Amino acid sequence: MFYYVLKYVVLGPLLRLLFRPRIEGLEHIPEDGAAIVAGNHLSFSDHFLMPAIIRRRITFLAKAEYFTGPGLKGRLTAAFFRSAGQIPVDRSGKEAGQAAIREGLGVLGKGELLGIYPEGTRSHDGRLYKGKVGVAVMALRAGVPVIPCAMVGTFEIQPPGQALPRIKRVTVRFGEPLEFSRYAGMESEKAVIRAITDEIMYAILGLSGQEYVDRYAAEVKAELEQAKKAGRRAG
Repeated sequence: MFYYVLKYVVLGPLLRLLFRPRIEGLEHIPEDGAAIVAGNHLSFSDHFLMPAIIRRRITFLAKAEYFTGPGLKGRLTAAFFRSAGQIPVDRSGKEAGQAAIREGLGVLGKGELLGIYPEGTRSHDGRLYKGKVGVAVMALRAGVPVIPCAMVGTFEIQPPGQALPRIKRVTVRFGEPLEFSRYAGMESEKAVIRAITDEIMYAILGLSGQEYVDRYAAEVKAELEQAKKAGRRAG
């Protein structure tokens, strides 16, 4: 109930009023049945703008840190994500990745929409980074289509580290569903799931127009952080 009040009464109308999103390709979202919506991730605002636009309920795999933050802000954030039906995901290690896949398959098994950011984290510089293969594994195991999605302009309104978004128009684009039944039963083949993931990321790239980086965003972020620490020590 809270999800629909938030979407249709409180947050949804406010977001549409403030950001006046241009919506393209909404007809590609199926009216019923399970599907994965896979998008780029540029801003904290993405968590609210895409669900506000899609008519159906969509459940996202959200990073566990949103549910464990300290203080009043952390408790309010956790309460919001829980009430909106979002699922916490521990992003540390291979075993955690398998748990995320199980949670995602549970959503799809109920015939619902699952939202996922294949990059695994927000882009720190507005570029599109290499996708993680969990999206491909879930698509094959559940036998569902993947709808690519591109958020355009959200990095400019709220880049990482900025608490409040700027009021500026954004665009949300959905591409034609990608269907992978030809690979059914091959989710254990590394080359296959890598190829499927790359196809999904290429579709997102075509919608977003971003520069592509063939590396994982988390790795690049870690290197940048290490370089900053080394620079502070040297200084």
